[in-house]
Amino acid sequence: MKKLFLLIVLAVSYLYGIACTTAIISGKYTTDGRPMIWKVRDSDYAKNSMKFFADGKYTYVGLINSEDSTGALIWGGANSAGFSIMNSASFNVNLDDTTSKKDLEGEFMRKALKQCASLSDFEALLNAESKPMGLAAHFGVIDAAGGAAFYEVNNYTFTKFDANNPAEAPNGYIIRTNFSFTGKKDIGYGFIRFQTAQDLFYTADAQHKMNYQTILQEFTRCFRNPVLNRDYRKEFSAIPAGSYFVNSDDLLSRSGTSSAILVQGVKPGEPTDLATIWTMVGFPNTCVALPLWVREGDKLPRMVVRNKQGNSPINSMSLELMDQCYPMKRSDGARYIQISKLFNLEKTGIVQKLEVMERNIFKVADEKVAIWRSGKGKPGEVAQFYTWLDDVVAKTYLTELGVKEK
Repeated sequence: MKKLFLLIVLAVSYLYGIACTTAIISGKYTTDGRPMIWKVRDSDYAKNSMKFFADGKYTYVGLINSEDSTGALIWGGANSAGFSIMNSASFNVNLDDTTSKKDLEGEFMRKALKQCASLSDFEALLNAESKPMGLAAHFGVIDAAGGAAFYEVNNYTFTKFDANNPAEAPNGYIIRTNFSFTGKKDIGYGFIRFQTAQDLFYTADAQHKMNYQTILQEFTRCFRNPVLNRDYRKEFSAIPAGSYFVNSDDLLSRSGTSSAILVQGVKPGEPTDLATIWTMVGFPNTCVALPLWVREGDKLPRMVVRNKQGNSPINSMSLELMDQCYPMKRSDGARYIQISKLFNLEKTGIVQKLEVMERNIFKVADEKVAIWRSGKGKPGEVAQFYTWLDDVVAKTYLTELGVKEK
């Protein structure tokens, strides 16, 4: 009996640790006409970094586990052809498959970034893969021609859901958590998170706020629980700081969330190496969102790159703050977040301070990328902008949040 209980606990822990919330949005429905993909990543690997690659047909930037120093597995990214990809795990496909070939999603996404420029290239890659593929996932993909689709993939087949097809995506977006619509009904994970995301996207669409800023700040850091009909962010932003806790299990960003990524694609005709990879390379509630581009290659901000200590500095600082937000370490206590550390009436919460910095980054980044898209940029300007980002982030974390660069 004890052994069975342990196996159940381990299984639940494993599934909880690799769950994700994801979405794709057609450029026909965004405020600036550019498609987007979005992923809130839950993982047993809390340490994340970004890495530049030049080993394929196209150069690319990807999100990696910091322990994976070579970047053998990628969990979201974009390439110089304007092709972008991310995934979420599916737990209601391959249920009766006995093959030992599995968990190859990270390896497959790196392969896609190396050689794909379009949705049709990606479909050709899926068709060419040897079967069984070792895949059980939803892959969200956008390209420079405006393509935007989810692919529900199992070991042998795939089904495409096109965000540009009104019959499949009436409002131009598609959401996936951890169950496939082509899989077995009522099996999987993330049904409550799916409901939360549906509510958020529906409201943003109705208010004409479908842009990267809304998704990064209001969606990724959403604290709504649709079952309890409570918005903890709204509630505790109106209460003085104190020792207040909420269970974060069914929130979009929770104790198992390691990072988030949003890729804002390009319009047809724009430079394809200027898809903007917005990254929170750490727990989203304690990690600032930073923009990256494939342009200018490996000159990425030092904050997001794996250092000699084996992790990205921004992730290490984020984890230190996350530790403060989850002070109860024993048993289920680790699922309870001290909400007033993030939001309070005095506006001294971590999220409240981060978002002041982010709004400034959004403004400067939008100005810079508009110049680059027009063809008026000069060589080295992306690297110069990264230096500014590093300095702003280091200063803010030290002076506003009391954390030194690791």
